[in-house]
Parts: sequence; C-alpha cells; structure tokens
Amino acid sequence: MTPNEFLNWLVNQKPFIIIFEACGTTNYWKQKALEAGHDARLISAKLVSAVRQNQKTDKNDALTIIQASLLPEVNFIDGKNIKQQQLQSIKRLRELAVKQRDAIQKQVIALLLELNIRCPNKSASLLKLISDVLEDGENNLLFEFRQALETAKITLTTLIEAVFAYDDCMNNVIQADNDCKKFLKLEGVGSVNAANLYIELGCSESTRFNKGKDASACIGVTPIQYSSGSKIKIGTIGKTKNSLLRSQLITGSMAFVRQVVKREPKTTKEVWLKALAERRGNKCAAVALANKTVRTAFAMIKNSTEYKAALIAA
Repeated sequence: MTPNEFLNWLVNQKPFIIIFEACGTTNYWKQKALEAGHDARLISAKLVSAVRQNQKTDKNDALTIIQASLLPEVNFIDGKNIKQQQLQSIKRLRELAVKQRDAIQKQVIALLLELNIRCPNKSASLLKLISDVLEDGENNLLFEFRQALETAKITLTTLIEAVFAYDDCMNNVIQADNDCKKFLKLEGVGSVNAANLYIELGCSESTRFNKGKDASACIGVTPIQYSSGSKIKIGTIGKTKNSLLRSQLITGSMAFVRQVVKREPKTTKEVWLKALAERRGNKCAAVALANKTVRTAFAMIKNSTEYKAALIAA
C-alpha cells in the first residue's frame, strides 16, 4: 500500500492494537493511528533484532515484532509528539551548523598558518583577519586563492548567522511552551538543555518514563551496575547512544559547578554541590548535578510543578 492507502486503511478499521518497529517515520504513523482510535505502540528495533530467528524478510519481521511484543515486562517506546519532533529538528539543524562552522573555521586557520599567517580562534576576529589578508596587495597571494578565501569567508559568515537564527527559533519555541520554559529555572540549564529535557522527557500530557531514575539511566547520567549472584558492583556512567545529549547536560552542570565553588552557597543544593566538589572533584559533582537535574525535571513534568530552589535559612 502507498502511504495514503495505508492511512485510509487505518481510518476505516475498527480499533485494535498496532505494533510499529521504531524507525524513521514511526512517530508520524503512531500519531495517525492514535487519531484513528487505535492502540498504537512502538517497540525497540534492537529488541526485534534480538528476537528474530531467521533471515530478515517482511514476513519474518512481522512475526518477530509480534513475538517481541508478547515478551513479559517488555518496555514500549512512547515516541514523540509533533512539537517535540519539530523542536528536535531545529536542534539537529543547529548542531549540524555548529559542526560545519567549527570545521571550516579550523580548516581556514590551518591553511593560513601554512602561509605563516597566524589567526585568532574567535570567529569575529578571524573574519576581520581574512578581510585584512584579502585587502593586502603585497602578500603575493594568487587571485584564485583570494577568490577561494573570499568564498570560505562567505560560507563561514553564513554558518555563523545560521547558528544565531536556529538559536532564535529554539528560544521562541521554548518561551511559547510552559513545560519547556520552566526547565530554564534549573541549575546549569540554558535553552539547549531545556530543549534536550523537553525532547527526552515529553510533556505534562504524556511522559516517556515511570520514574525519574529511569529517565536518568536512559540519558546515561547514572552509574552502570555489574552484578552477579550476591555481588553487586556499581561502576562508572559508561557509554550511551546519545552521547551529545549527556555531554551537553554535563557541560551545563560543569559551568554551574565552577561558579558555585568560587563563592558562598546560597541554596541547600549549592551546599550539597560544593561539599561534593570538594570531596570528589568538579567532574563528579557535575555528573551528580546532571543526574539530579534530570530527575527534578521529570518530577516537574510528572506533577506539573514549578522549580524553586530552597534557600539557606538565615
């Protein structure tokens, strides 16, 4: 069936359970199936792959999805709503622009250094230097090289402007949504991490997790447990698939930790954080704060509450 035919088929069927293997476009189809009155669920592609016994064919895939969905205590994926998808798209476009901006900036700096032209690392200063190099008629640069350098300057300028434009789009979405906006009150959370938390945790109408520690474990800011028999061993936070999300949360927490250790604490959380930093170091404190931030954000979404730091009693 074509997509339109499948959509018409969904609308004309009596309500039943539909299991989608989580992949591209499944968020869209789950939304459409729910609108048609069905009980739509997403199941992990990794789980389906582990259950599949024979070769990967359409028939075997369909059978495997049913078998995987019938496993005891299987965890289905909630998926994302349309607002989360669009905010995630803005964030992904911003991340791509940042990568391209940094890549071309480093490339230009390295190439000019080969000509003994030392460049600053800041974008604004680099653009000014490139303009000065292009205007210098006594540096013996070829006309074609000047053209290439001018093109690189235009590309870099465009990417810098694109990052600012994506930031404006992200900030406008955050300010327009109450569930997303209230994350900005958390320690170490700016617009990027507010978007991260909203995308991962969902909104007040539907949350992906049952408990805060499940959200922290999914993001990767909790220690990994290695247990066998009666021996329980708690390890490091380990690796995670979404390393950029965890990195951004910990980076934001680290910026807050560095400020807290330099001054007197104002809240009970800052007292705890400063003591932890003195005892275990700033990095450990930043990971612990990121963990607490995710759990607090989950509680705010689950209970529809606002965050207010507890001040130290005078």
